Order: sequence, then structure tokens, then C-alpha cells
Amino acid sequence: MDRYCVFGNPIAHSKSPDIHAAFAAQTGQQLSYERRLAPLDGFAAAVQDFIAEGGKGANVTVPFKLEAVKVAQALTIRARAAGAVNTLHFTDEGIIGDNTDGAGLVADIVRNAGVPITGKRVLLLGAGGAARGVVLPILEYRPAQLVIANRTVATAEALVEQFAALGGEGVVSACGYAEIQGQYDIIINATSASLSAELPPVPASVFAPAALALDMMYGAQPTVFLQFAAQHGARLRDGLGMLVEQAAEAFSLWRGVQPETAAVLKALREQL
Repeated sequence: MDRYCVFGNPIAHSKSPDIHAAFAAQTGQQLSYERRLAPLDGFAAAVQDFIAEGGKGANVTVPFKLEAVKVAQALTIRARAAGAVNTLHFTDEGIIGDNTDGAGLVADIVRNAGVPITGKRVLLLGAGGAARGVVLPILEYRPAQLVIANRTVATAEALVEQFAALGGEGVVSACGYAEIQGQYDIIINATSASLSAELPPVPASVFAPAALALDMMYGAQPTVFLQFAAQHGARLRDGLGMLVEQAAEAFSLWRGVQPETAAVLKALREQL
């Protein structure tokens, strides 16, 4: 039986084994998927140990996504663009590093929420690792505008410079929170503010009529950002769909079959 895992520290909370078990049952794939607690100073060794045990692939979560870049012997375009790896594929040619987070996000927006990105104005809050991973997949859907807002404007500007060369020239721009202007069709919170129940300092005027507000965090109750968005007429979406969709992308990479996500997402939602 082929073996897969998710590396993290901490890792006990991860829903990935449940998700991949559901995908395997649905598609008739014979595999096992487990949580692996990697030492903070021993990620590379933990990966090699898993390969030696017969591992075929792995997901990578906090705090190892940057270290996974160094472990990989080849990177996909989206992993290079993100500067982070959340999926490792162990092949005869070596370790391939990929990043499925952005693909998961856009799949959740376009397919699950039924909201087109093409031709829309998109506001991305934050310019850290979570934001980096989604810029290229968003640009591939050809939005009319993608504005990256961040406390440190220079960090957002560095992202703009990077992605201008990857199809974002004239589309992607940067600003500080105080400089956000106009209304947006899709507003994505990629900051860590929701972890501490804080609200990114965005004006209520950013929400266009029937805008979609998405927070990459998820929980049983809407985050502070989503509560704020609801007060101003936005449709709400948390990060659970992104979690399931990025897992489906990894599963497809490993197994060559695309699982259906709707039932898995529904089951996870009921467990929250």
C-alpha cells in the first residue's frame, strides 16, 4: 500500500488524513495517509526517513513550507513563484516540490462559490507566505485588477515586481491599508489577523455590491473579518474549501485522478 503523510509541528490538529482517506475511498485508491510530527530542527531528515520507509509523497504545513523548498530537487512554476512548498512528490527522478494552495483557493472561489475571477477586481490583504502562494493562480484567471495591500508596503511592492514578469504587468499593484481605494468584487484575507481575532484595517467601502469576502482561516464561527464583511453586504467564505481543494490538487498530482470535493467539504463542515 502506497504511503503518504503530512509533516508539521504541531500536527495533531491536521484534517489532511481525513480528507485523503475520503478521497481514496471515493476513487478506489489503495493508500495510507498519516500525520508526522517533524522536529523543528530536523525536517529534512524526517523527509528522508519517510522516503526510506517507502513514502510516495507528503504534504507540508507550518512551519516547514520554506524548508521544503530546499529539500526539493525540482520545483514547479507555482512553487517557485510562491517561494514555498506544501506538496512533495517522491519520484524516480528525485523530490519534486509543488504548491497547491493557490490552486485550491481559486478552485474554491470559482467552482464551489460560483464566483468568476476573470474580469473582476480582487483585493488581497497581506503579503506574507499565504498571499505569495495565491498570486500566480489568481493572475492565471485574468482579473481586471489585483491589489495587494499590506502594512509594510515595500513587501507588497516586492511581490508586484516579481509577478509583473509572470503576467501581472498592468494588473497587479501594491498599497498600504490606508491607501486602499474603490470597491472590489473579491476580498481575500491572507493575513494572520484572524488567529488573534483582529480585523485588518480595511475600510467598509471596499465591498462592492454582492462582493465575495474570503478568509483563509476557518472555524465553527465566522472570523472577525467575515463578520465585518457580512455587516457590509458581502457573501462569506472561509478557508475550509481552500483546504479541501488544495488537498484534491495534491491527491491528483500523486495518484493521477481528480477526486470530487463537495461531499468531503460538506462532511468536514458538519464536524466543525
